[in-house]
Amino acid sequence: MKIIIGNLKEATHPDTLKAALAEFVSIFIFVFPSEGCSIALANMLTSDGAPTPGGGFIAAAISHAFSFFVAVSESTNISGGHVNPAVTFGAFLGGHISLFKTILYWIAQLLGSVSALFLLKIATGGLDTSSYALRGGETP
Repeated sequence: MKIIIGNLKEATHPDTLKAALAEFVSIFIFVFPSEGCSIALANMLTSDGAPTPGGGFIAAAISHAFSFFVAVSESTNISGGHVNPAVTFGAFLGGHISLFKTILYWIAQLLGSVSALFLLKIATGGLDTSSYALRGGETP
């Protein structure tokens, strides 16, 4: 484990900012269609949709796979294609990126995922995102 701290000039370098933007876009590209498909599947299952949800689960899996493929492909040559704060942390612990880049990537990734979920909330008319919704008659 070799940790690289880096310097403040690196954090404000145009290439680093471009890489952080690539991470923002890539996590947005991953979260928006994947969670959108999950919302559609959850609504199909809870609103007397198709009696066999197998096709919906396959569609959700394909949505996740394709959106992840596109997200990684979009950002690999710019930022390394992390698309996930855990992957960024692993790259930091392995000495592949500095602490300043790691923090910048984390901020971009978190903002990208929150932006995607916010846009989904607007696009679906306020439906709950499936990751944070209560299921099966539970109350808050």
